[in-house]
Amino acid sequence: MVGEPERRGDERSEAPRSGGSPTIERDVAPDPEVPAKPTRRRFSAEYRLRILKEAEACKKAGELGALLRREGLYSSHLITWRQQRDRGALTGMRATQRGPKPRPVDPRVKQLEAENRRLQRKLQRAETIITLQKKVAEILGIPLKPLDNDERD
Repeated sequence: MVGEPERRGDERSEAPRSGGSPTIERDVAPDPEVPAKPTRRRFSAEYRLRILKEAEACKKAGELGALLRREGLYSSHLITWRQQRDRGALTGMRATQRGPKPRPVDPRVKQLEAENRRLQRKLQRAETIITLQKKVAEILGIPLKPLDNDERD
């Protein structure tokens, strides 16, 4: 063939099937790192409802498939979301907080905890002062009376 460069044995005459132009080289290589733990996709209630409305508006052949491909969804998503919507309007669609539910705290408990913290600080100051007094008494050579049995730690 005239005008074509001579090919070696391992070269092909077809264009590469990567989907891109054979003349354009890609500068950015894909990241070879795989995440240690894949993260589950979470869809908000508004997003789910919007997609369901768009899916119900698809009348022509292939529109629904194009919607699913564009959004990166599966038909099972639509089935599940429709069931959730039909079960309770938006109750099944509302984002739920995972984990243990917070318990209501009695205002008296908060008051007692604040008082406990205040008394802890006061006790810490008193113990520091007592320790300082013991050191001063020891330096000055003043004998201290021993504590009674009921006052010892």
